[in-house]
Amino acid sequence: MSGRVLRLTAAQATVRYLAAQRVEGADGQAVPYFAGCWAIFGHGNVAGLGEALQCSQDALPTYRAHNEQAMAHAAIAFAKQARRRRAMVCTTSIGPGATNMVTAAALAHVNRLPVLFLPGDVYASRRPDPVLQQIEDFGDGTVSANDCFRPVSRYFDRLTRPEQILDALPKAMTVLTDPAACGPVTLAFCQDVQAEAWDYPEDFFAPRLWRFRRPPADPYDLADLVVRIRAARRPLIIAGGGVLYAGAEALLADLAAATGVPVAETQAGKGALPWDHPSNLGAVGVTGTGVANAAAAEADLVIGIGTRLQDFTTGSRALFRGAGRTLVQVNVSAHDAVKQGAVGVVGDAAAVLAALAPLLAGWRVPADWARALAAPALAWDQAWEAAMAAPGGPGGDNVLPTDAQVLGALWRQAAEDAVVVCAAGGLPGELHKLWRVRRPGGYHVEYGYSCMGYEIAGGLGVKMAEPERDVHVVVGDGSYLMMNSEIATAAMLGLKLTITVLDNRGYGCINRLQRATGGAPFNNLLADTRHAALPAIDFAAHAASLGATARKVADIAALEAALAEARSGTGVQVIVIDTDPAVSTAAGGAWWDVAVPEVSDRAAVRQARAAYDEKTKDQR
Repeated sequence: MSGRVLRLTAAQATVRYLAAQRVEGADGQAVPYFAGCWAIFGHGNVAGLGEALQCSQDALPTYRAHNEQAMAHAAIAFAKQARRRRAMVCTTSIGPGATNMVTAAALAHVNRLPVLFLPGDVYASRRPDPVLQQIEDFGDGTVSANDCFRPVSRYFDRLTRPEQILDALPKAMTVLTDPAACGPVTLAFCQDVQAEAWDYPEDFFAPRLWRFRRPPADPYDLADLVVRIRAARRPLIIAGGGVLYAGAEALLADLAAATGVPVAETQAGKGALPWDHPSNLGAVGVTGTGVANAAAAEADLVIGIGTRLQDFTTGSRALFRGAGRTLVQVNVSAHDAVKQGAVGVVGDAAAVLAALAPLLAGWRVPADWARALAAPALAWDQAWEAAMAAPGGPGGDNVLPTDAQVLGALWRQAAEDAVVVCAAGGLPGELHKLWRVRRPGGYHVEYGYSCMGYEIAGGLGVKMAEPERDVHVVVGDGSYLMMNSEIATAAMLGLKLTITVLDNRGYGCINRLQRATGGAPFNNLLADTRHAALPAIDFAAHAASLGATARKVADIAALEAALAEARSGTGVQVIVIDTDPAVSTAAGGAWWDVAVPEVSDRAAVRQARAAYDEKTKDQR
């Protein structure tokens, strides 16, 4: 470093450093790694970071949100849609603003997505303690509310001196851009330190280009995998999110086409292949297609690529089991590569797929494997058509459309390059089974943490990452009520979102799960809660009050017409439709381990427990 210095506050220096970080854009040109900073100012960040951000608006844009958790969801969705190549910053006050982001930090941690949290913190000097919003631990004077971030951060630090950023910020960037360690970083920023000045080396603020490593597999592991593939009679690839983050979808498509190996997709990996690729069997696991799960049940070699083997993927460890079966995990993270007794191949998905192609040249799967999957594939196509079709005629007075019928209308009306966004409840399961992805990046469903309230804020982040694509948010009434404030933010920013709200008057997914495990309907649907009167919620009027163009439709035909109208509209478009809370797509799927009480007065619970005990025998 040169001897020249700049006297800046710690907050000013932090903002200047963050604005100088670069990555390669799609055209090969350097672009800022941080696309902006989400900020809700309060006690603990308005005077320090607030002043610094205001002075650097051109270099690091600041966006105001209405809820701290929601703005963090938007930042995380941005990073996911950007394939972890870019990220955003989130700053809040010292107290409830900071802890409001902990849920989002957990979501980012589970999904291995980069976001930088800069929550305000207590006074490092302790001069005015206890300050407003300070948590006092009677047994540990070093604890603050921000310690809640420790277990849900890939890297955590507390900045108690201004010069500490010289060490902390490069470490933060190392984690955010590392393919294996990627995840949320929290730098708890003591509020007095934000305002303290220090003489920083000028070179610290020079633009820096960060490159994303693509570690290859060990040659021995790669050779072993080739031997296993060539010896397999019924191989199956499970494509996870790592395929998309590595930008390896074309390599996977080419390898699958050349070898004939069928491919199934996890939630995070959905869209790794276009839906009509000859090798694409669709979703696998608890919310899987009939043909993908049939293949999983018969495969003698299962190769996971870039998946962390969540229980929904493995059918709670009951799907990929049996004598004579081998599980191989190709993953950039050694932690994931050896899960469930897998043969580990540690390496970047793109690097491994590129290396496999010449080593498997001329080899194809046995013809009888493709023939064995033909009948399940045909049966699934017929089930898909039945589930997604519009109702054939007028129903009775009490007939409501299903979630699948709503998704069918949306799929028919959505543009070729549209992105569908969803998160918790029953809709992700229906989407995983039924949504046919036409373009890479067209499927954005947060199901690692399955966080209600992610949807609308997530749609906002997706639109900021890819403003040229139509973004369709699909959300249930329960999740809408949990977090809808970023409709106002999207409207304020002039961003186009189409939000379809499915009103089934409660938590329909959990009600179905409750009943499937023998429980009585209780506290999920509004009608089954303790109440004096059932709320008559006008979701369209509510969305309109936040700045959206909103309407309610009566049936699927009207929904399709509204979606077509919304496509040519501007700003936030909200469409509300009543749906049936009791119906989900029966075809496809696999067992899911949901523990049932061992003793109960209810006969239905006892029956469910007996079935549960039987199914657990199939687990690995």
